[in-house]
Amino acid sequence: QVYLTESGGGSVQTGGSLRLSCVASGTGYGNLCMAWFRQAPGKEREGIAGIDSVGKITYTDFVKGRFTISKDNAKNTLYLQMNNLKPEDTATYYCAARPFPQTTLDRDRYNYWGQGTQVTVSS
Repeated sequence: QVYLTESGGGSVQTGGSLRLSCVASGTGYGNLCMAWFRQAPGKEREGIAGIDSVGKITYTDFVKGRFTISKDNAKNTLYLQMNNLKPEDTATYYCAARPFPQTTLDRDRYNYWGQGTQVTVSS
């Protein structure tokens, strides 16, 4: 079992930055593929960025150049640095993990989820 706890959300103005963190507890963090998703009201949960057990990274197109995913295996922590935030980035952001090596942004392939952290970007 893997437990995920996100933090770092908040309210910022357009162009601002936030760094989200996700601490994993349980077992086998280093072997997990992990990812960030987000869900805005009335919309489906969508993948943002994923990182596999050896550090291969995948981004969805709409965050390339603005968001950066990284992880610190020594701290069992996943990060999402978000720069140049826009109002359309407003959503609840979720950390997810799957006990398989390949990265994916398909939400149906993730076994473990955090509770989410709210990000609000005002214009």
